[in-house]
Amino acid sequence: MLPNFITKTITLPNGGEITIETGKLAKQADGAVVVKMGNTMLLATVVSSEDPREDIDFLPLSVDYQEKFAAAGKIPGGFLKREARLSDYEILISRLVDRAIRPLFPDDYHCDTQVNINLISADVNVEPDALAAFAASCALAVSDIPFQEPISEVRVVKIGDDYIINPTPEQRENSVLELIVAASMNNIMMVEGEAKEVSETDMIEAIKVAHEAIKIQCQAQVELTKAAGKEQKRELQPVNKDEALEEDIRSKYYQRQYDIAKKGISDKVLRKSEFKALKNEFIESLPEEHELDKSLIKKYFHDIEKEAIRNSVLDTRKRLDGRDLDEVRPIWSEVDYLPMAHGSAIFTRGETQSLTTVTLGTKLNEQMIDSAMMSGYNKFMLHYNFPGFSTGEVKPNRGPGRREIGHGNLAMRSLKNILPQGDDNPYTIRIVSDILESNGSSSMATVCAGTLALMDAGIKIKAPVSGIAMGMISDAKTGKYAILSDILGDEDHLGDMDFKVTGTENGITACQMDIKVDGLSYDILIEALEQARKGRLHILGKMKETLAESRAELKPHAPRSVKVIIEKEMIGAVIGPGGKVVQEIQKETGATVIIEEINNTGVVSIFAASQEAMDAALKRVNNIAATPDEGGIYEGKVKSIMPFGAFVEFMPGKDGLLHISEIKWERIEKMDGILEVGEEIQVKLIEIDKKTGKYRLSRKALLPKPEKKVQE
Repeated sequence: MLPNFITKTITLPNGGEITIETGKLAKQADGAVVVKMGNTMLLATVVSSEDPREDIDFLPLSVDYQEKFAAAGKIPGGFLKREARLSDYEILISRLVDRAIRPLFPDDYHCDTQVNINLISADVNVEPDALAAFAASCALAVSDIPFQEPISEVRVVKIGDDYIINPTPEQRENSVLELIVAASMNNIMMVEGEAKEVSETDMIEAIKVAHEAIKIQCQAQVELTKAAGKEQKRELQPVNKDEALEEDIRSKYYQRQYDIAKKGISDKVLRKSEFKALKNEFIESLPEEHELDKSLIKKYFHDIEKEAIRNSVLDTRKRLDGRDLDEVRPIWSEVDYLPMAHGSAIFTRGETQSLTTVTLGTKLNEQMIDSAMMSGYNKFMLHYNFPGFSTGEVKPNRGPGRREIGHGNLAMRSLKNILPQGDDNPYTIRIVSDILESNGSSSMATVCAGTLALMDAGIKIKAPVSGIAMGMISDAKTGKYAILSDILGDEDHLGDMDFKVTGTENGITACQMDIKVDGLSYDILIEALEQARKGRLHILGKMKETLAESRAELKPHAPRSVKVIIEKEMIGAVIGPGGKVVQEIQKETGATVIIEEINNTGVVSIFAASQEAMDAALKRVNNIAATPDEGGIYEGKVKSIMPFGAFVEFMPGKDGLLHISEIKWERIEKMDGILEVGEEIQVKLIEIDKKTGKYRLSRKALLPKPEKKVQE
């Protein structure tokens, strides 16, 4: 019996088509689809266990996006020659999908669930990351796994006055705004992207355009579910509850938790200890042989505490730490803290602190990128580290996790468009942010510290960038809401929105938004963006009090850079046989010399840690690349002696014949004792043979003529 194939096609606003196919591949998964646009194909599968995990109060969901090298007709690099752990890029796409679909599982669904998305065919003109969440949602749509409603995700860019959905890489490269937007039929779920100092109005318009395209894709999934006969989802397993216990805790402790929240305690540790004391008091009041579930006690205290804090903010219009809704925590910063770094800064906002360094390298330090869809080099890197001690926790240091990679990527995108471009930036730049203390908004502290460190390093950035994390608390029943500027870690956890915005005085450079509540209106979103703009400008003002603009000069120990343009034919002379000449220059001067052929021209990049080393290397390169002039006078060195004369190196890598008749005015019969190998002499270039390119030198032309010769 042949399998029942189901296919649906969606037409995008720009005329492109997306095809969804199910019933052909991976039929033992709970749900599987192939999504195709152009020649890009994604296989998305989802599997969820029948029974919920015990003793947990969250959804154990894992999302893995992986690009198969064979999809692009490539073999992986490295020793193993096979796909290994996910790359940072694949992890970032996995995070985008996770953030889009996680909120739409039922709150009480605690079954192990795994979503796998594999790139199985790659089209260079169709980027797969904008299709990944759509493919995952389609796989859920054709499964019996409970999922509240379908979602989709698109990329939208702004070019001129036009907004384009799922653009080509070339269109994306020429855009001033690029967003990935995930949404359901009615609600925006997630936004992430970067921009070149655009306005808040442009961003809102891009989100609206993206949402219209997403609605079409969500409707297609509704039809796909019906065609696959998966309208009836599996029943949820009953979760452990104790309504009497919940009511007992609420009646005794809700008001006391509300009162603690209303105090406005700014110290995180002190505030946490007061809430914890209430839970300990309740546990100690229980008889020793009680049969209450400790995990439920913990859950109910957490839920009631969250409710009390939210209501306190909505009622009093004051924050958990006593601040006004739009008030930013106290800020202090310092630059040049680390004397041997090329640039460094400390940025502290409230109980969040970043120590950030900037290191300048050469082209040899560029990061090589080798993936299924991309190959090339990257000359700007930003790495974010979040050690356990930053929150007073014991945590093994096992390399960056998905959170660190995501936060670092947001900060990188915030800063990359304000860096000098092309020939204005000869350096490979690495920024490292070490979070030393954290209570919310550590990625935004990284952006601020990164800006200060770049300016401290003397990098001529376009404009300083600051970042702020916004939050929101709302009550659908009363219609009350509160938009919070510069949120704490607790406010991130208990709020309905986490909205990070970075930018200069002129506009937005990056954003990341996760919305956890239905029905967020565009009016509230506009209000949040305006409040974020004001907060951003306040933070920029504080940063400028520390350092207003980039330093005029690099640090004394930072590498200097000079580019020399030479004739294409001279590249070999600078390199020398087997690299001998360039290696000799580097060894003798201490500079780094890199030679490339660009646009049929030789480009020599010289990097040196001191001006003395730079001058020495520059002189050597200029001497080699210089064109000899007939009639020019040079300091030469005798390289070899022949019966008919000597060969003299009059320029680096250039030898000329000094004939026996051109050494002195007096007649010389033999070369014995006339010159020695290694002897330095001054010579004149008297002829360049146009056919052979050989050089004829003369020493006697620089000597005074004897009296007899003058008379003759």
